[in-house]
Amino acid sequence: MIERKDILSIPYLKKADFFGSYQGLRFRFHKAQKEAMAEHGEGKESVQALEITAWEGPYCHDATPEERRLRMEAAFSEEGIAQGIAWLNNLWEAEPERWKAAKGKW
Repeated sequence: MIERKDILSIPYLKKADFFGSYQGLRFRFHKAQKEAMAEHGEGKESVQALEITAWEGPYCHDATPEERRLRMEAAFSEEGIAQGIAWLNNLWEAEPERWKAAKGKW
């Protein structure tokens, strides 16, 4: 299973995407800028979010068609990283044979 120690730190994620894989399940942690309502209810402000993308191997993110990617969004924080890891582990546990088969697929 994917553990917290397998994912790089918040300072790293502020500067670059993190890519990883687990038995055919490939993933990316990406810092995204999102529009959100301002705290005082006037206008919108830009906030950082953590976008986690998962797809079947063996190909890289850019070579995988958009329709084959799964996404989730979380807060750009340690809690968001933990939520992303739990989501990825749930994906893998729900269909382990799918992800294992993806290693040699396509």
